[in-house]
Amino acid sequence: MTLSADRLAALDAFIVELNSASAGAILPLFRSDHGLEDKAAGKNLPRDTHAAFDPVTEADRGAEAAIRKLIAERFPEHGVIGEEYGEDRPDAEFVWVLDPVDGTRAFISGLPLWTTLIGLRHQGRPVLGSIGQPYIGELYVGSPALGSRLLSRGGEKALRVRPCAVLTDAIIATTDPEACFDGAELGAWRQVRAAAKLARLGCDAYAYAMVAAGTMDMVIEAGLKSWDVEAAIPLIEGAGGVVTDWRGAPVGQHGGQMAIAGDQRVLDEALVALKRSAK
Repeated sequence: MTLSADRLAALDAFIVELNSASAGAILPLFRSDHGLEDKAAGKNLPRDTHAAFDPVTEADRGAEAAIRKLIAERFPEHGVIGEEYGEDRPDAEFVWVLDPVDGTRAFISGLPLWTTLIGLRHQGRPVLGSIGQPYIGELYVGSPALGSRLLSRGGEKALRVRPCAVLTDAIIATTDPEACFDGAELGAWRQVRAAAKLARLGCDAYAYAMVAAGTMDMVIEAGLKSWDVEAAIPLIEGAGGVVTDWRGAPVGQHGGQMAIAGDQRVLDEALVALKRSAK
């Protein structure tokens, strides 16, 4: 079934509601007693991997529960895939893909770099996405069909990526290269980093929003799950940017390696290094 402009606009309004519901569950727990647990406890994982400490809080679970409840009430025929509560009707025509608190490490550290990621698939294709940071009052929403915008306390603003023709002019980001990249991936990152003007670490998905906003040029990540990336794809594309894997192909539904860029030219330059360790 074709997704009409009117229906997409209604779903766009609904994603704003979902962010409000998630914020209501998260904000009372930020910089407070958030009920931290380590999902990796007892697994005896190497301490030099990102998975060796896998935090989850009451905010993660409460926010996803609030989002799922609202979806079930409004669109019971829709499917949901979430980090905390798994899959429900993942083959439905419409499927919401949720990461209630992306950047839980930032959240438990009191840093306002965590975000809520909400993406929507239609017939298996990402068509709508949002990145919300309610503590500072920012919600980035977008799709290729409707464009992308920032909703904040200052009002509404259209989002547009900025031009960046060469890597030596680029501001780039990744979350934690030492923990999130394997040996070959780390080598590729270091090669790209050496050429770039500036690199920022530890911003998680907030860096995606900064590419859409035109303040950063590229984000490079690996080992992602679907809920880590699907919200970003429509948002970035709606702002004029591009999202690919490390081969330059579309990112699959299972995540993996990903590069987000505001300008195809700077992405193409980075891919020269990234392709050598593409999976």
